[in-house]
Amino acid sequence: MAIRVGMVSLGCPKNQVDAEIMLKTIEKEGYQLVGDTGNCDVVVVNTCGFIQSAKEEAIENIIEFINLKNEGRIKSIVVTGCLAERYRSEILKEMPEIDAVVGIGSNQSICDVIASTLMGKQVERYGAKEDLNICGERVLTTLPYYAYLKIAEGCDNCCSYCAIPQIRGRFRSRPMEEIIEEAKWLATQGVKELILVAQDTTRYGQDLYGSYSLAKLLKELCKIEDLIWIRTLYCYPDKITDELLEVIQSEEKLVKYIDMPLQHCNDTVLKAMNRPMGKQETVKLIDHIRKKVPGITLRTTLIAGFPGETEEQFAELMDFVKEVRFDRLGCFAYSEEEGTRAAQMTPQVPEEIRERRAEMIMEEQTTIMMQQNEQQIGKKIQVILEGVDKLAECYFGRSAADAPEIDGKIFFTSEQKQHVMGDFVTVIINDVCDYDLVGEELL
Repeated sequence: MAIRVGMVSLGCPKNQVDAEIMLKTIEKEGYQLVGDTGNCDVVVVNTCGFIQSAKEEAIENIIEFINLKNEGRIKSIVVTGCLAERYRSEILKEMPEIDAVVGIGSNQSICDVIASTLMGKQVERYGAKEDLNICGERVLTTLPYYAYLKIAEGCDNCCSYCAIPQIRGRFRSRPMEEIIEEAKWLATQGVKELILVAQDTTRYGQDLYGSYSLAKLLKELCKIEDLIWIRTLYCYPDKITDELLEVIQSEEKLVKYIDMPLQHCNDTVLKAMNRPMGKQETVKLIDHIRKKVPGITLRTTLIAGFPGETEEQFAELMDFVKEVRFDRLGCFAYSEEEGTRAAQMTPQVPEEIRERRAEMIMEEQTTIMMQQNEQQIGKKIQVILEGVDKLAECYFGRSAADAPEIDGKIFFTSEQKQHVMGDFVTVIINDVCDYDLVGEELL
């Protein structure tokens, strides 16, 4: 009987792509992949180690599997991903019940590691970060009609609060031809929505081709016939060029959506964060984007409670949110990460104040979202169907203005009984519910 291997992948879509490549490697070796991680011989925990809450989630998952191992239900536990890369031997010191810790540069050795643990060996593998496979066959773990496509790895931006460059290494783009071939393969697997990811998607190609090449890549991807929506996440504001905006505006398959993490608006805070643009430039850019691509959905993320953030600077951030009126926004309480420059800054804002400030931003954004959603009433919107809400007796899905997992949904009724996941339908909106829209299919 084949050894059963299960995997839990935590954190961002970029980490999920790494997990999918490992799963294919494991499957090709002859192991049996199982979805029920409580019913397997080996569990791989692909961790996130970006901020404190992500680390806590990873540790909670590991402890859960240690308990299952102690009960005799699991033979070995393999920890991979960002937490493994960042803390290495410390993990085994803290949790000696773990059988293996594998840094991101040794993901390709996952089958070797699994075999060693099954022979009773405790394993540590830490290859060079640059050895991480960012291409190759994958076992898709998303819903069948969308997939993430990693176009680069690592980061050179060195924001003072962020440990990603330490964990993932220098920025490195994938060759365009390789990305296009993978996108074509994904289309043959039934993928209709392609979502490009990297630590900094707008830097794509600078290292390989000497210039920002995301616009050129997007044009080529739009030629793939079976793809319907193409979305890009993690766009740094200083690298959003007119060429990129013109491509987004002109190409029908590119959803009119930009995810542009800004983190703050106050010039002093932005300088301390080592962010590339000040407030005036940012406001000018946002206005420019909205003029170049009318109707575009703008998403951003902000950090509240950065070291030294005063009440006045936070009030400026609140006013910025009110004035700019982002279509989508997430705000996080600053997380003090060891090894980063921000962790050494003083004064550190007390944790309860950070949390409250983040909550206040999100409360304001909820009001903005509800007002913007009310303006959608009566409009016809194309929706990709994601499933059925049996309790509410309706379908639900997303519009082009909503990325999976992070944005809202559209709930709708339909007289059509033959819909399946991934169908595109036209919905007329007749109500709102906080971040979500409610309507009925237009037949």
